[in-house]
Amino acid sequence: MDRRKSIKTLLIGGVATTMLADACAPRDEKNQEQKTSTATTSETTGINRMKEEQDYMKKLLAEPNFFTPHEMATITVLADIIIPKDQVSGSASDAKVPEFIEFIVKDMPDHQTPMRGGLRWMDIESFKRFDKAFTDLTSEQQIQIVDDIAYPEIEYQENGKTVKRGKVKPGMQQGVAFFSLMRDLTATGFYTSEIGVKDVGYVGNAPNQWNGVPADVLKQYNMAYTEKELKECLSFDKV
Repeated sequence: MDRRKSIKTLLIGGVATTMLADACAPRDEKNQEQKTSTATTSETTGINRMKEEQDYMKKLLAEPNFFTPHEMATITVLADIIIPKDQVSGSASDAKVPEFIEFIVKDMPDHQTPMRGGLRWMDIESFKRFDKAFTDLTSEQQIQIVDDIAYPEIEYQENGKTVKRGKVKPGMQQGVAFFSLMRDLTATGFYTSEIGVKDVGYVGNAPNQWNGVPADVLKQYNMAYTEKELKECLSFDKV
C-alpha cells in the first residue's frame, strides 16, 4: 500500500481532526497544563506570542525528556513506517515528528500513559513473535506486526445496511488503539511541519497578475477597455 497517500487521505478526511481541533481550542488559564502550542518560541521563529505563552513554552522545553532513548527510537521507526520518505519529500523523522510527539505528551499529559503503554506493548509483541525488541527487527518483521494493528474494525451505514470492514485479531486491541493514536500524532506533526506543508502542495496566498477580462468575453457583452484603462491598468506584459 502507498502509506503516504493513505495518510494524506485520512488526514484530509478527518483522522487528525480531533487533535487539530483540540490544538485550536481556547484554554482556561487555570488549566495551562493542557494548553496546546508549538515547540518553538517567538525568539527563534519571530512569531508573536503573549508572555504567558512564551513562559509556558520555556517551561515545557526545559523539562526532562519524557520518553527514554529506546522509546524515542521506537517512535521514530513507527513514524517512518507511517510516513516514509519518498520522491516528493522527507519522512516523518525528517520532519522531526518524534520531537513533536515528545513535546505533545508534555503539553497534553493525557497522552503519556497510552503512548508509554503502547510502546511497551510493541516490544512485548515483538519478543513473543521474534524474541527481539521492535527496533531490532527486520523491516519485514516490523511490518508484519504493524499490519496486524493498522486496520481497526470500523462500522458504517451503506445503502441502509450496516457494513463492517477490518478485523482485529484477539489480543490486538491495545495495539490497535495505540497505533491509531500514533498515526494521528504522526499525521498531525508531519502535516503541520514545513516539509509536510510542501508535501501537500499548499503555497498560501501569492501575488498574481490579472490580464483583464478576456477579449472574447468583452466581445460577447459588447464591451471594451478604453485606451486609458489599457495604458494605466493593463500595461504589463501578458503571462
